[in-house]
Amino acid sequence: MPTRRIALCRCACALSLAWAGAAWAQGGARPVASSPTPLRFGILPFGGAVESRDRWAPLLADMGRAIGRPVTGFSVTSYESLGQALQRDEVDIAMLTAKMALDAVTQGRMRVLAEVRRHGGDADHRAVLLVRKDGALTNLADLLGNPGRWRLARGDSRSVSGFILPQVELFLPNRIAIETAFRSELVDTHQATALAVANGDADVATNNTTDLERFREQFPVEAARLQVIWTSAPTPQAQIVLRRDAPPELHRRLQAFLAGYGRASGPRGDAERVVLKSLHASLGYEAEDDTALLPAAELEYQLAWQRAMNASWVSDAAKQARLQLIEQTYARQVALLKGEGGAVAAGK
Repeated sequence: MPTRRIALCRCACALSLAWAGAAWAQGGARPVASSPTPLRFGILPFGGAVESRDRWAPLLADMGRAIGRPVTGFSVTSYESLGQALQRDEVDIAMLTAKMALDAVTQGRMRVLAEVRRHGGDADHRAVLLVRKDGALTNLADLLGNPGRWRLARGDSRSVSGFILPQVELFLPNRIAIETAFRSELVDTHQATALAVANGDADVATNNTTDLERFREQFPVEAARLQVIWTSAPTPQAQIVLRRDAPPELHRRLQAFLAGYGRASGPRGDAERVVLKSLHASLGYEAEDDTALLPAAELEYQLAWQRAMNASWVSDAAKQARLQLIEQTYARQVALLKGEGGAVAAGK
């Protein structure tokens, strides 16, 4: 009997998954007595997966009510896990770094729905380098002068503030390859890299102003040990993306929900603004299309170009061939983002 029961359960699960796929293909069509297929929202990790999911829960509940369909959080522990989930089509909608969004869009999986607006003016989202106030490393000159002496904690290679922007603006111009130049390196979330420096497990960490603000709220004792020794220009904004094969009506309703979230007056608007503040998106979300990723494409181009210029080549011809390929790749990305973007954003 147990074997039969397991077989029946597997059969039921298979039928359920098959129906879920059919429902998506039909734009959510379903039998009268069935529940709508949940929309799966991919969540980048703030710190832990549970913490990130809990912070997003109120907005996802409001989103589900607005579109008449449940929205479930797909919370992961790393950028890599979310990237793999996107490739396996396990996510329908997600908030991604500009780099991850660029990859998802240029691969034809997703299209931009809205752009995250964190802060205005000089307080905008920027990459930073953190060290301990009482540590052996206290200034940028010592870091750049002898990187091999120091232990680095950094973000995933798909993190704009944790990897890409420090490379483009600071390390590569000083002919320092971030992956190999340091004594050791730890690759983890922004919370984990800040903790590593605060606790003496690393000498310097890449991070960003938004996550550092969140870190100060959650770990005030550890945050008091840290100081910033470098700050970047504003980073390309994070994006909320939706599967490219999603029904147009779903795209329209989600985009309208995000663009209007936190904009109303009265108690409802006040409650939504509290949610946005918790997500460190105080200015909410702005409806966008794929052209919002043009700054991210330019940053990726700059990274590839600087890497090529710093590399050792067997011949100048090989170097020029690589540079030509970089130019061609960038031109294709720009053409794709301009010509095959998502729905035109309001007011654009």
